[in-house]
Amino acid sequence: MNEKKLQQYAELLVKQGIRVLKGEEVWITASAQNHGFATLIAEECYKAGAKYVRINFYHDKKSVLDYQYMKLKDLGSVPSYRIAEYKYMLKKLPSRLYIEDEDPDAFKDCDSEKMAKARMMSYPKIKPFADKMDGKYKWCIAAIPTAQWATKVFPGISEEEAIEKLWDAIFYTCRVEEEGTNANWDKHNAYLIEKRNLLNSLDLRYLEYKSSNGTDFKVELIKGINWGAGVEKTDKGKLFNPNLPTEEVFTTPLRGKAEGLVVATKPLSYEGKLIEDFSIRFKDGKAVEVKARKNQEVLEHMIKMDENACMLGECALVPYTSPINQSGILFYNTLFDENAVCHLALGMGFKELLPDGTELTTAQALERGVNDSMIHVDFMIGSPDLEIVGESFDGKRTVLFKDGVWAI
Repeated sequence: MNEKKLQQYAELLVKQGIRVLKGEEVWITASAQNHGFATLIAEECYKAGAKYVRINFYHDKKSVLDYQYMKLKDLGSVPSYRIAEYKYMLKKLPSRLYIEDEDPDAFKDCDSEKMAKARMMSYPKIKPFADKMDGKYKWCIAAIPTAQWATKVFPGISEEEAIEKLWDAIFYTCRVEEEGTNANWDKHNAYLIEKRNLLNSLDLRYLEYKSSNGTDFKVELIKGINWGAGVEKTDKGKLFNPNLPTEEVFTTPLRGKAEGLVVATKPLSYEGKLIEDFSIRFKDGKAVEVKARKNQEVLEHMIKMDENACMLGECALVPYTSPINQSGILFYNTLFDENAVCHLALGMGFKELLPDGTELTTAQALERGVNDSMIHVDFMIGSPDLEIVGESFDGKRTVLFKDGVWAI
């Protein structure tokens, strides 16, 4: 382990991720087995001026036991102490840092139907709080290796070697160096924001995708919707980087306005199952047909999680030359894999991308065309010959991507 890079990474999450300010409260979510790194982050938060840092630990193996032994009605319940916690978060709006290190196979033997039903039961009780907090607090998702994750990504070598290789991959894709990491991110954020501003200036109505693999797809955008990228702002103007790493410039499409076929170019790891070689056909904005060589039933179940799970919530542009794609690694983790190439997401959209989005209720945003769902699942469609053409509301056509990379 390169200790200097580890320190730079910790500082990156605090200074560029959630950008802790003096007097703020910070909540960290991390797994129990990586308590040491969570503690290092907590110290960096205090050095940055945080008045209080809380760490919430989770453990995949314990969660698996919950799904195995608990009754569905208990799994789907939301106890009073959690409601009180949500009320506190809504009042205080602490900055939140999520440290992912999940075993991609942790839930592969769990009853996926039971898991889905439990989520559908608890979601309506939690959603009102999440909706009210949307766009009002700083947050960031990042990752740290574990033996289970590392040996999945790098099979056939020792745990120690796999963990070291995964650390190297995380440092590489997150632009972490022994010195100058924050400067790297200032430069990268400026590049993403330049692309974001250019897309905003085009006033696009449609995106058209075509690739030799069979992708032939058209999606409509919402009039006046913004594009997002890199640094984001809360409703009070506080800056944060929600994803580290990130390579995407993204927006929310118009609910119910998508036609054609999209062919996935990378497997999708979803709830412990790997969906491989799949495609989705859209008609009248809905996913009406899915095909997959492996775990098609998981994909079919996913788009039926609720009435809007079959519609799109995100269109994201990522060049095929991104560091994550250049690494040649399948991370089995959406944080990384979605930032390898262009992707779409089924389910929830981002109401905060509307100019007045943080002031809208979910129902109001839905009326404006922002999809609402209990899921938000990204899947990758970028390819070496992907072409994306944008058409503006005044009919002007612009080639946005050519041969899988930016053309503007």
